[in-house]
Amino acid sequence: QVQLQESGGGSVQSGASLRLSCAASRSTYNLYDWGWFRQAPGKERQGVAAVATDGSTKYADSVKGRFTISQDNANNTLYLQMNRLKPEDTAMYYCAAGQAEVLSELLLPKAYAYWGRGTQVTVSS
Repeated sequence: QVQLQESGGGSVQSGASLRLSCAASRSTYNLYDWGWFRQAPGKERQGVAAVATDGSTKYADSVKGRFTISQDNANNTLYLQMNRLKPEDTAMYYCAAGQAEVLSELLLPKAYAYWGRGTQVTVSS
């Protein structure tokens, strides 16, 4: 078991930046893949960015070039740097830990067994 806790969400204007953090209760190094997901009202939860145990990363097309996933293994923390935010980025953001069988599954919720409670990101025009 691993407990995850997100932080860093907030309400910002278009073009602003935010950095989300996800603190894990234990080390996940070489144990779990990490992922960031988001869900807007009335929409399915979708993968945003993920990093596998081997360091491979995967991003949703909608955030490529704007978002960057990174991790601080010494502090058991995952980050999502979000730049040039757009109103369509508005959603509840969740971090997750899991074990994808293949890299193509890194952005699929079904690959993740452990989830944080989420942090809200709201981007206004």
